Amino acid sequence: MTVIGFHASHEQIPPSRLLGDVRHAEQAGFQAAMCSDHIEPWSQRQGHSGFAWSWLGAAMATTNLPFGVVSAPGQRYHPAVIAQASATLAEMFPDRFWVALGSGEHMNEHVTGQHWPRKEQRNQRLLECVDVIRRLHAGEEVSHDGLVTVDRARVWSRPASPPPLVVPAVSVETARWGASWADGLATINQPADHLADMLAAYRDAGGRGKTVLQVHLSWAPTEQEAYAIAYDQWRTNVWAPPVPWDLETAGHFDALGDGVSEQQVRGSVLVSSDLGRLTGWIADLVGLGFDEVYLHHVGQDQEPYLDAFGQHVLPQLSGL
Repeated sequence: MTVIGFHASHEQIPPSRLLGDVRHAEQAGFQAAMCSDHIEPWSQRQGHSGFAWSWLGAAMATTNLPFGVVSAPGQRYHPAVIAQASATLAEMFPDRFWVALGSGEHMNEHVTGQHWPRKEQRNQRLLECVDVIRRLHAGEEVSHDGLVTVDRARVWSRPASPPPLVVPAVSVETARWGASWADGLATINQPADHLADMLAAYRDAGGRGKTVLQVHLSWAPTEQEAYAIAYDQWRTNVWAPPVPWDLETAGHFDALGDGVSEQQVRGSVLVSSDLGRLTGWIADLVGLGFDEVYLHHVGQDQEPYLDAFGQHVLPQLSGL
C-alpha cells in the first residue's frame, strides 16, 4: 500500500508554523513527511528558509511520522557534517529517517564563495561524498583527497541501521545513474509516461529501495483562488534543468517568473478547487507504482488544505 505523506516547504513557511503544520498533518491522517533544505527561497514572495536539520529534530520528537530530507553535500555542507547530522537523527529515531543527496543548486551553494562546478563535476563530487558518508556511517575513520577533502573524520554516535541515501532525479538518465549507488529514488510530479520511464530505468539498472514522488498541488474553495495561489507561490518553479541548478538568487528566479504562462503553472502544479478531481489525479500517480507519495500544497496557509484533504482525500487514497 502506498504511503501518502506531507511535504514541508521551508522556503514558504516559517519553521515555527511549519512545525505546527506537520503535527496537523499527522492528525489529519498523513503517514509520513519530507522537507526541503534550502538557505534561499525560490522567490522573494515565499520569504522563508529555515534550517532543516534543526527543524527535523523538533518535528521528529513531536510526531511519530517517518521523515526524509533532500540535501546536497559537497559545498555548503561538508560530507562529514551530513554524515553526523543524519546519523544523529537516525540514532534518535530508529528506522524513521532517510536523506536524498543531490548535486546541489547554485542559489544555495554560492554562499560559500566557492566556484560553482560544471554538472559532471558536481555529480563526481556527489559520488565522493556518498562514499565518505557511507564509510562514516559504518564507523570508519575516513581521510579523502579529491573534489572534497576529509581528514581523519569519524562519526562516534551512530544508529544500528544507517539511514537510506536516496538519489533525487528528474530525468531518466539520472535515475539510471543513481541506481548504481542509491538506496532509493525520489522525484517530482511530471508527465506520467516520463515518470514510468524513470521508474523502469531505475529498477532495470538494479536500483534498490523505495521510490518516492513529491506532488505539487494547489487547492482552494474556488478555482480562481487555487490558481492564484499556484501562480503567486510556484511560478518560479516551472523551469526544467539546468535553469534551477544555475541561477544564483531568489531575485533571479523572480525575474524569470514574470513571463510565466498559466499553462506553464498548471504543467507543474495540480490546480483545482475540486477535491474529487485532485484525488483522481493523485490516484493516477500512485498507480504508477511509487512506494511513497508526498503531497505539497504550494500555498503558505496549510490548515484549510490539511483539514479538507484529511476529511475528503486521504480516505479515498488509503486503499491504493
